[in-house]
Amino acid sequence: MQVHYGFESYKNIKNPIVTVGTFDGVHFGHQKIIQRLQKIAKKNNGESVLLTFDPHPRKILLNDQGLKLIHTINEKINILENLGLDHLVIYPFTLEFSKFSAKRYIDELLIQKLGTHTLVIGYDHHFGNDREGNIDLLKKYEKSNPFYLEEIKAHEIEEIKISSTKVRSAIEKGNIHLVNDYCGHFYEFSGEVVRGNGIGKTIGTPTANIKLNSNEKIIPLDGVYAVVCQIKDANYKGIMNIGFKPTVDEGQKRTVEIHLFDYEKDIYGQDLRTKVIERIRDEVKFNSLKELKSQILKDNEKAKIILESF
Repeated sequence: MQVHYGFESYKNIKNPIVTVGTFDGVHFGHQKIIQRLQKIAKKNNGESVLLTFDPHPRKILLNDQGLKLIHTINEKINILENLGLDHLVIYPFTLEFSKFSAKRYIDELLIQKLGTHTLVIGYDHHFGNDREGNIDLLKKYEKSNPFYLEEIKAHEIEEIKISSTKVRSAIEKGNIHLVNDYCGHFYEFSGEVVRGNGIGKTIGTPTANIKLNSNEKIIPLDGVYAVVCQIKDANYKGIMNIGFKPTVDEGQKRTVEIHLFDYEKDIYGQDLRTKVIERIRDEVKFNSLKELKSQILKDNEKAKIILESF
């Protein structure tokens, strides 16, 4: 897959079969659209193209700076590449761009810059200033302009019944198993291992404190989770706690800590890529470190059972 930041490198694309969207989560609905692109591209001896935007349009249009994303742009790139997309165009979403009229959007972006052969788009897609552009306007353009329109009908979208909002909600509520059901891949994040307060070592369960690589990522609901972590090219099973560590550190900042099973090397400063497999329990305040240690041992055993097939 070729990744284009803007259109400088987007040249000599053969019969571009194009779709447009933020594709946050790259869930099964998104994947169905990409499959449609690939099928049409093969039929027309063309290449599949996704035009997406960064930052997320809501951050600009609604000034929603607190919006948390399912995927960073780099995570999205990796997933789309694995799906076999030919081209990903990442276009900067600015206030100026948001004021493009629907006509300018079609003429400048879809026709001049993308050279669209076929546009694959949902029946409810809107674009341009004040969302004035829609499927009806595109149908009018199709009659007099050099591109074809492939509409994704309402019943096709309703059959899937998945949205980025549903995926985001599942993560925030700790229903982490639903992410795999919706997307076909586990929720994951990456971060640097930084030094914590060292209490884990004192109770026999050393933990890696994680500083996430992006502050835009959704963090799952506080609690304990079974995880699989990648360090360089190797995978390790473990258990993760998200929260405020009320037994030992009440009132401090929210942290993400991971204990890797059967792993004793120093990994400070390294990047940890973590797949979140299943939620085990809520975060709880215990009466003593002894009670906490006893519960951690139980959690570890449960996590190992969950991760047997990984």
